[in-house]
Amino acid sequence: LLFTYKALHNQALAYISELLTPYLTGRTLRSSDQELLTIPRTKLKTKGDCAFAVVAPRLWNSLSNNIRLAETVDSFRRLLKTFLYRQAFN
Repeated sequence: LLFTYKALHNQALAYISELLTPYLTGRTLRSSDQELLTIPRTKLKTKGDCAFAVVAPRLWNSLSNNIRLAETVDSFRRLLKTFLYRQAFN
């Protein structure tokens, strides 16, 4: 998820950023300002669904809006750590 955050904020290598596609719609929706990513379709359940280009958007979209919209890497890390801790122990 940290790679995904950095890729969306132009802090990662170009080839990682190229694997992620922002979710765009033809009209204005409430989800337009949430920095969601498009999850590409795969043909193989065993290997295709394990690829970074598929898993990263799925995990990214599952995060809450306040985590996705964090302004700095440090704040993203802190919010993500809290989120994952709560997921594991609640």
